Amino acid sequence: MDKKNALRAGAVAAGTTLMMLLMSSPALALTRDDGDDPAPELGVAQTLGLYVALPIVLFLVITGLVMVLDKSKKKA
Repeated sequence: MDKKNALRAGAVAAGTTLMMLLMSSPALALTRDDGDDPAPELGVAQTLGLYVALPIVLFLVITGLVMVLDKSKKKA
């Protein structure tokens, strides 16, 4: 009985997945929509600065502020 239920569950899952894949439409990312206004492209340095350097700097600033403004008693 367990094999029959497992086979049925697998068939339902596979059928559902197949139907979802067949019924989904492509993203159509190449066509522009009305009101679409893309920003100018970022260079390599700007991209690295925005997505790598800026988060690291923000992390270090927040960490420094927490360490400096820590009010707990230090056990020596």
